[in-house]
Amino acid sequence: MSILKKFAWLSVATAIVTIVLKMAAWYVTGSVGLLSDAAESVVNLVAALIAVGAVTVAERPADDDHQYGHSKAEYFSAGVEGAMIFIAAAFILVVSVERIINPAPLESMGVGLAISVVAAVINGIVGAALVRAGTTHRSPTLKADGKHLITDVITSVGVVVGLTLAWLTGWEILDPLVAIGVGLNILFIGYKLVKESGMGLMDATLPEEDNRAIEEVLDRHRVPGRVDFHELRTRESGKWRFVEFHALVPGDWSVDRGHDLVETVEQEIHAALPNSHIASHLEPIEDERAYNDVHL
Repeated sequence: MSILKKFAWLSVATAIVTIVLKMAAWYVTGSVGLLSDAAESVVNLVAALIAVGAVTVAERPADDDHQYGHSKAEYFSAGVEGAMIFIAAAFILVVSVERIINPAPLESMGVGLAISVVAAVINGIVGAALVRAGTTHRSPTLKADGKHLITDVITSVGVVVGLTLAWLTGWEILDPLVAIGVGLNILFIGYKLVKESGMGLMDATLPEEDNRAIEEVLDRHRVPGRVDFHELRTRESGKWRFVEFHALVPGDWSVDRGHDLVETVEQEIHAALPNSHIASHLEPIEDERAYNDVHL
């Protein structure tokens, strides 16, 4: 089993454990805040299972029908996870408003809060590990899953603070009010996940630091009037980076000499940006067609 799948299954196991803990906390307290927290963990479980499937598909090698591989499957997972957060937020808001209209007493708060804190600690540790693994292995799915768990931690912290205040002051309306605040917060985080997923599906360019690294490589090989580069295009798909550029060299150069230059440039880009697919095109610098053609 690959490292990405192991982390994805860790997310599934974490979601199951926290659902059990949070449902227990809600059962003993009757708190709508804790119920809302548990609802988000149910969404975590569904999202984690989707993540397992997305990582499995993304790891498949390129084939005749998908010649650039299957890595974009991860963006679908991140997008679905963001949408699931919207659903959780809607549920939290509806239940919270209902509790404001129909107040109910809170019970066994000490036990419920303690259970919620344990669940938050578990989510925080696993969420941070998933984000770190997703960043290291360039996996949008793991990063989205990790951010979702960290969102769950924020939810839990907000709920615990609100319920503690309600417990100490006797203002039980703080329970649904805190839940509403949490719902609005995770709506924003869900929006960010969907936006990031959309950017990946729409072939957005590489991050600024990656493009800068490519330009630095090209600048090292530019010779005014003799060697230049243009038509640089970049995009990313999951862990893979895709780079295209045109190399302009003197027309009287041999094919071998031009090819050697391009090979050297590509190797340096690979060294600066691992997991890169690079496509280059060699053109005579004196030919006007090299500048007038539109290459799409």
